[in-house]
This record gives sequence, C-alpha cells and structure tokens, in this order.
Amino acid sequence: MQQNNEAKEEAARAKYINAWNETMIRIWKEQITLLGVIDTGRLLQSPIRLATRADGKFVEVTLSQAFLEYGLWQDYGTGKETPRDNPGDIGHEKKRQRRRWFSKKYYASVMNIKDFMAENLGDQFKAIIVDAWNDKLFRRKHGIIK
Repeated sequence: MQQNNEAKEEAARAKYINAWNETMIRIWKEQITLLGVIDTGRLLQSPIRLATRADGKFVEVTLSQAFLEYGLWQDYGTGKETPRDNPGDIGHEKKRQRRRWFSKKYYASVMNIKDFMAENLGDQFKAIIVDAWNDKLFRRKHGIIK
C-alpha cells in the first residue's frame, strides 16, 4: 500500500511541475505580447522554455530558463543605447522603460512550487512514519517483537 501511495505522490508532483512549467511559459508569452516587448518578434519566437530536471521521484527539481538575452534587457529597462559607466544621464531622447514580462510574477510562482513540494513531500513522509509505526504495533501485538 505504501508503494501505491508513493507512486500517487510522485505522479502528483510530476503533474504539478509539468503544469507549472507550461503555465509559466504561457504567462511569459502573454506578457511579451501584452507589454509590446516585440520589435522584430525574435524574443517571442525564441525557444522560450523552462526545463525541469528531476530525480525519478520528483523529490528534487532543478529549474532553468532559456530565451534570448535581449528579453532580460527589456525586463530590466536597459539596452545597447546606454553606454557602460554612464553617470545616470542617458543623454538620449529615447528613454527605456521596464517591460516586466519575466520577473514580475516569477518569484511568487517559484514560492508556490516550493510550498507545493514541501506539503506534498511532508504528506508522503508522514505516511511512511505512520506505516512504520502501525507495522511495529502489529508485530508487537502478535508477539513477533517484544
């Protein structure tokens, strides 16, 4: 029974992580379009992806994002017109504004996945302890151990 519960928990974690991954990509693409972070369309068409690497039980998950570097400069409101070591006076008529397509909700989303993993793994751990305790009580009751 414990193996069946573990398999269900692993499946739940895999499903949640994959859904989270797909949702983040959808949100990013929607934000790119909504905020007009489209000049040539290269960022929107770039291989925006969020890769997950998980052990077989989805106990440890590593997240990594991939998209054109240009996308971060849009998110931060910086760009090639601003020279390095600029004293703060950009000196251009065109002023860049942040278009936060990437980072605005990302931190909150990562905290959500962290909370889900903590709760899910905690529940699985509790079930393991309860099963072990019940097994010990059963063996004691039937004289298998003292």
